[in-house]
Amino acid sequence: MLESYLPIAILIGAATMLAVAMLVLSALLGRSARPRAGAKLYPYECGMPVEGSPRQRFSVRFYVVAMLFIVFDLETAFLLPWAVVYRRLGLFGLMEMFVFLGILLAGYLYAWRKGAFQW
Repeated sequence: MLESYLPIAILIGAATMLAVAMLVLSALLGRSARPRAGAKLYPYECGMPVEGSPRQRFSVRFYVVAMLFIVFDLETAFLLPWAVVYRRLGLFGLMEMFVFLGILLAGYLYAWRKGAFQW
């Protein structure tokens, strides 16, 4: 029974050895991470001085736009598989996609009417 777990144990061992080898090699061969001076000590890579508080509040519109982007991005994730098997689904699949797109269109129009896309 333990013989069936042998390939899994070998895979885990190989992955662990690879991870340790990469960490050791990067420590030995990589550059030291000592900051040089001045502008490199700022928290942003551009070296520009920080303006304002890092705890400032953002408008909720940023989050609304992000959520809308995710919703309409997922729409394309559902449309592609549907398009691949469209011929096998027939009329029923077409009607289901119209229902799905209708619900998305209603949500889009609602967000538009509420002013979610206006800056």
